[in-house]
Amino acid sequence: MDYHDIYAHHADDYDRLVAAEDWEGRLGPAIAAIARLEGAHVLEVGAGTGRITRLLLTRGAHAVAVDRAPAMLEVARRNLAAFAPESWQLLCADAEALPVPDNWADVAIAGWVFGHFRSWHPQDWRGHVQRGLDEMARALRPGGALILIETLGTGSLEPAPPSLELAEYFDWLEKEQGMRRVAIRTDYGFSDVATAAATTGAFFGAAFAERVRREQWARVPECTGLWWRRGGSAQA
Repeated sequence: MDYHDIYAHHADDYDRLVAAEDWEGRLGPAIAAIARLEGAHVLEVGAGTGRITRLLLTRGAHAVAVDRAPAMLEVARRNLAAFAPESWQLLCADAEALPVPDNWADVAIAGWVFGHFRSWHPQDWRGHVQRGLDEMARALRPGGALILIETLGTGSLEPAPPSLELAEYFDWLEKEQGMRRVAIRTDYGFSDVATAAATTGAFFGAAFAERVRREQWARVPECTGLWWRRGGSAQA
């Protein structure tokens, strides 16, 4: 699956997928349990079509959301139109060079971003992720919360790294970056099995769509991890 192509040219299809995820609403409370969001200034890296941005704004945060794909930001702008314009800002930029000032954010959050770096930059993924983390840390005020959100298994009933590569990345976050992990279920909820197969298949591929049909999943299991630490430097 070419994620670059999806993010650049199929933002509406992507938005339909993520709109169905976490149908029980567990992600917002999990983020809020780590960091106070009401009145907080939040930097969001890899905003996509604004799903996490909406969670942040709904909980009273002020968000600056960054993504490098203009097509994703176009959809995000539509999705955020109902919120007060002074409460959010969208910026087109790369995660490794964020156009934000030092020490202004109470929370810095990146959802489903750096896990891609593990496959996009197989020879130097640590360096690329480190630069992204350093940029997030630079924006944080002392004592602020740095949060990463990644998959722990699509179609999985129990949380586990879905590949050896991601297992290596997650281990690096915990052992080398001093991050704690929380795991939750964020299942996709669809009106019927056919819709579930078509929507997930567009992103995860034909084999996954066939599994959805075989399992008769209108509710598609998804496990999600939140890795976090306080402040900018690696610490427990």
